[in-house]
Amino acid sequence: MLTPPGALKADQPHPALADWLERLNRLLADQTARGVEATPVTVRESMASMTATLVARGPDLPWVRDTMIPTGAYPVPVRLYDPAPDREKPVTLFLHGGGHMAGGVSVYDPIARRLAKTSGHLVVSVEYRLAPECPYPLGLEDCLAVARHLWPVLDRHGRRVTRTLNLVGDSGGGALAATVSALAQDDPDLRIHKQALIYPSLDYTLDHPSVAENGRGYLLETSRIHWYFDHYFQDGAAPDPVRRRNASPLHGPISERLPATLVLTAGFCPLRDEGVAYVERLRAAGVPARHQPFPDMIHAWLNLEDLVPEACAESYRVVGDFLNG
Repeated sequence: MLTPPGALKADQPHPALADWLERLNRLLADQTARGVEATPVTVRESMASMTATLVARGPDLPWVRDTMIPTGAYPVPVRLYDPAPDREKPVTLFLHGGGHMAGGVSVYDPIARRLAKTSGHLVVSVEYRLAPECPYPLGLEDCLAVARHLWPVLDRHGRRVTRTLNLVGDSGGGALAATVSALAQDDPDLRIHKQALIYPSLDYTLDHPSVAENGRGYLLETSRIHWYFDHYFQDGAAPDPVRRRNASPLHGPISERLPATLVLTAGFCPLRDEGVAYVERLRAAGVPARHQPFPDMIHAWLNLEDLVPEACAESYRVVGDFLNG
């Protein structure tokens, strides 16, 4: 059953978000008036500061380690979170958001801890390379390589895990997760059991009504998305629409071999409609796909937990139940 349009978006954002957005938008307007321009460094610092300010330290877990995944090319740093060292458990690869330019294992540490705690899975948080220093497809290659080479590393660390691999990604990490799943369709050595995509970026062409509808005033703005993608793809003087479309999970090959999928969307997110369209394509191909709308949320609400703790708790519960269902 498709999600009724009226269930996608509330009349107004959550009151706590509305108050916070009012202050944020005043600050952004002042910066624009003073000619302040974003840089990769300022975007990374802003995301790290926002998350550190609004997401409390994650739960203590009995076993957390930083390590590297040798891939035959670039050794990828990861952080492992084992919530239950004494029992076997599935593995979930977590791919953080940040527009392919920001975020990281340390920034997302409290979120990865919550995911491990609520799901009971061993979570592998991936420090994939970021644009603009490392443009497309290097970050994607890191994520794919970790998925293919993580098992010997987990064995070396003595982890008790089943050979069940799930993917969870938020925002740009959702794009990476969905692309890894797409590439695994025809790879007999890489089986993805389930994927959960949280307000994911799935269409680099930005060809959906919500991009304009929610593209200003709700934290993630359309102009910033274009800026992210320009730094990620580095097409040259003008964007290459064919290349960007071919890189989009929404427009890639979709078959019944894709994993069961959960997509969480925010009513006031510019990426909302591409998440809905992805679920529709999966269902048409015979893939079990579930859409969970959060009508009064904005993009990146997991990074705003102190403002909307109930929505964040529900998000972790929904994702955990899906992964274990």
